[in-house]
Amino acid sequence: MSQEVNMKELISRINELAAKAKASSLSQEELAEREKLRTIYRQMILGQVSGQLSNMSIRNLDGTITKVKPKDNTN
Repeated sequence: MSQEVNMKELISRINELAAKAKASSLSQEELAEREKLRTIYRQMILGQVSGQLSNMSIRNLDGTITKVKPKDNTN
């Protein structure tokens, strides 16, 4: 539950900075804060999606079930 509150507060602050950026320019501190908040937001979303995918399975045509595995991102 606390993560939801943090997410709402995070989005609220990001939106405040976006509105201020449209109305006038942001200070260097606000620009840095906005970038930090956006990074935190992206990490939270990726964590949620990763969590959902880790619980996902695929039913194959032959009836077998295959657990979804993370893609190997090594290049």
